[in-house]
Amino acid sequence: MEIVAALTVGVLAAIGIWMLLDRNLVRVVLGMVVLGNAINMAVMTAGRLGSEAAAFVSPAGVPAGAANPLPQALVLTAIVIGFALFAFALAVLKRAWAEHGSTETDRITAQAEAPAPDLANDRPGRAADWRGQMQR
Repeated sequence: MEIVAALTVGVLAAIGIWMLLDRNLVRVVLGMVVLGNAINMAVMTAGRLGSEAAAFVSPAGVPAGAANPLPQALVLTAIVIGFALFAFALAVLKRAWAEHGSTETDRITAQAEAPAPDLANDRPGRAADWRGQMQR
């Protein structure tokens, strides 16, 4: 069972990294989700995936072969945080689409680059004072 889970983790991680390297922001966001799921699955696999006993503690002690409750709690927390990150990334993605009309990083950066100020021709002492008027 762990072999299948390890192969699935490897395939999901490869797909997630491949999607993160794309220039389309939609694929980058989906790649983050897939990679997060791969990491969650790896942590769950490390916590004895095939155990049959529940992770309850009795006065007699922990049953032999019981599942480790710590990876389950960590993965549950990671799922909630991952969902919040996904919702925030979708909001940022929607804003990028509204501002630039595209989710391609090349188009967004080409539109966002502003010309640099001409510092070579600026003269000192010509800054605006507190009233907004030019000093002479």
